Amino acid sequence: MGAAAPTLAARMQAFEQIPLGTPIPDSPHAVSCSLPTMAAVRGYEEKDPAVTGSLRSGYPRFVVHPFSRRLALALAGRHGISGRTLWLASSGRMAGELLAHLRAAGGAGAAPFEGDGVHGVSHPDSPELAQRAKLYLQNVGGFISSREAEDRLAGIGAGAAPAREATFTGDAAAEVRRVLRPMFAGVPDENLLLANCGMNAVYAAFRAAADLQAQRGRTGWVQLGWLYLDTIAILRKFTASKADYMHVRDVMDLGVLERLFAERGEGIAGVVAEVPTNPLMQTPNVGRLASLCRAHGARLILDPSLSSAFSVDCLPHADLVVNSLTKYTGSDGDIIAGLVAVNPASPDAAALRRAVAANIEHPYPRDLARLAAQIGNTPGVLARIEESTPKVASFLSSHPAVRATYWALEPASRDNYLRVARTPGATGGVISFTLRGSLDAFYDRLRLPKGPSFGMRTTLICPFMYLAHYDMVTSEAGRAELAANGLDPDLLRLCVGTEPAGEIIGALDEALRGA
Repeated sequence: MGAAAPTLAARMQAFEQIPLGTPIPDSPHAVSCSLPTMAAVRGYEEKDPAVTGSLRSGYPRFVVHPFSRRLALALAGRHGISGRTLWLASSGRMAGELLAHLRAAGGAGAAPFEGDGVHGVSHPDSPELAQRAKLYLQNVGGFISSREAEDRLAGIGAGAAPAREATFTGDAAAEVRRVLRPMFAGVPDENLLLANCGMNAVYAAFRAAADLQAQRGRTGWVQLGWLYLDTIAILRKFTASKADYMHVRDVMDLGVLERLFAERGEGIAGVVAEVPTNPLMQTPNVGRLASLCRAHGARLILDPSLSSAFSVDCLPHADLVVNSLTKYTGSDGDIIAGLVAVNPASPDAAALRRAVAANIEHPYPRDLARLAAQIGNTPGVLARIEESTPKVASFLSSHPAVRATYWALEPASRDNYLRVARTPGATGGVISFTLRGSLDAFYDRLRLPKGPSFGMRTTLICPFMYLAHYDMVTSEAGRAELAANGLDPDLLRLCVGTEPAGEIIGALDEALRGA
């Protein structure tokens, strides 16, 4: 006689509420942290000391890591910097770019810093300058690595020796490329450029293509669909003028892009798209998109991070593929890294490779060694995630308390996705959904781990629009803009982990019953 099906209570035992601010995972370099209630989410965004004071970590490009804060204070004391704010950058070149950015915006008091092997920029204490500096480093991925900060603290006697962790002991860059190589068939290793984070990969690829195309008089850039917030910020901030930033809202209607090329084709430098988009999981007709770009001399940058380059094959269609290696490949959740793959068949392949190499921020060696120790697990981790994802998506799409569900194989763009998916089941783990009832009631009851990021062994959920676009969620004009792009402010982004699907569904079902 078969065993009885587990009860809801039994299925729930795997998940308990994680206290506010707890790192996810339990590592000093965790890329996520617990925000267990909507009050905590709002407090985090509004910088409520009761919330921010509880955070022991955060997503590294948004929350300055405690090691980095301690190092900045220690270096300021060692080098006689008082009454100024010190920002630590990932390299001397990045510090120079930050300095130029601040001075261009009127930060005349900004000054370069170099000491104890660390580069940065200091400026007079000013909330406005501090916000400008932080946003710049966030957008382009220019913060010092938490592991480097930890090592530097130990080196100057201001911190303990780093805790032991599993790392790759050989040539870490070669190991990472060895695992990536089958995903980019025919691409020489020198065309697989590793970055310190996914956003720096995006920035380096954009900068390389933009500078090259500007020499030809092409300065316009097209954002296809609603993209990740820092990708949007790069396009808005670093195009030559406001008129050079163009946004095509509907990824499914390439007729709009066709008309845009007909009007401004000779001035368009390139198109940036995600496959699928974050967070609506929409996939354009990538083949047709690529044909349009080639016909009009535009460069195409594609980002498959939502599903990963292990699940989606974009390179045959793109000039440049950018990918966050934080997601899926860094599945333990304690490393950030990125990749730019240059298509050798691109008309500008050699020039693009040189330009990306000149613009990219290299991973810190200990970060790269940690990534190399994990990346070989990616196929197995993805297999477990992708086995559960359709089950969770099916549960959500059929639940009466759920208004809408979005995932890689949603009907509207399923065919487009399958054209670039490596296998029919290669979906990644991201599912976005909206509720018919109260967001607060559902979120607060839910026992799944709640925090930013995705692509970990651990299931993660967050109220994505609150974390990514709180200014828009909380303003009438912002909500109108979100609505125009088909975005519900209360949208939740779930990424399925490697836990059994039944346990994930059980946790969702319990919370939905009370929402």
